[in-house]
Amino acid sequence: MKIEEERKVVELMIKLYCKKKHKNKELCNDCNELLEYVNLRLSKCPFGDQKTFCSNCKIHCYKPIMREKIKEVMRFSGPRMLFYHPIIAIKHLKETIKEKRKNGKK
Repeated sequence: MKIEEERKVVELMIKLYCKKKHKNKELCNDCNELLEYVNLRLSKCPFGDQKTFCSNCKIHCYKPIMREKIKEVMRFSGPRMLFYHPIIAIKHLKETIKEKRKNGKK
C-alpha cells in the first residue's frame, strides 16, 4: 500500500476513534499527537512505497507506548470503518488478505 493511502486510512481511523471515544469534533491533543507520530514514522519508513502494513512489517519502528495506542485505535475503528468509510475499509481488507497470502500467514 502506498504511504499516502496509508496516511489517509490511519487519519480517518484516528478521527473516528477520537470522535466516538473522546466525544470531540476535532482531534484532541492525544489523538493529534498520535497522528503526528504516525506521519513521522511513515515519512521515515525505509521501505517507501514498497512498504507493507505496519502490522505485517518485520521492522517495528514505533515506540512501545505509541504502538499500543495505534493498536487500540485500529481495534476500535477497524470494524466501524465499514459503516463510515465502506469503500476504503473493503479496499484495506483486500490488501490485508493479499499481503497475508503473500507472506504465508493465515
